[in-house]
Amino acid sequence: MTSFWTGKRVRLRGIEPYDWTAFMRFAGEEERLGVLLHPPRSAEGYRSWAKEQAAARPEGDCFQLAVEAISTGETVGAVGSHHADPRAGWFEYGVTIGADHRRKGYAAEAAELLLRFMFDERRFHKCEARIFAHNEASLTLQRRLGFIEEGRLRDRVFSAGRHQDLVVMGVLAAEFAQLHAPSER
Repeated sequence: MTSFWTGKRVRLRGIEPYDWTAFMRFAGEEERLGVLLHPPRSAEGYRSWAKEQAAARPEGDCFQLAVEAISTGETVGAVGSHHADPRAGWFEYGVTIGADHRRKGYAAEAAELLLRFMFDERRFHKCEARIFAHNEASLTLQRRLGFIEEGRLRDRVFSAGRHQDLVVMGVLAAEFAQLHAPSER
């Protein structure tokens, strides 16, 4: 039996101090894509952040994991849950994959592993995702995972010099289970 956190393409693991260079690269790629513009952070800032993440304990059901390619051992992205409300049974999640590693199935597999954990092990009922309306690749991924559009927040974010819509999507645990039966391990 392999680890719950290992799929065919990726392994989810805690962030290690040496991951700082990958996360610095991901931030630069997101800026070039016009995702969100933040003030520049120093290499030391990324080193400190990664070191803190490596030592941090998850806050309830909110956590971030590194996505590692099984074939190379390289950190190719991150996935995490945030804004979890265990009483109401919902959480939000996000996934990012480095530009050189997109369209290889890493995001879908990382998301499936995380969602399976949150639904099956943590007993959450619903997951939400918020996606920029212009990000067709991410919208397509969410639909493939079983998410449906639940709403559109008009001009919700300001990025790349203009206001943009934010699409709110959701999937229920039963809907996810119907589409994504657990694989044989």
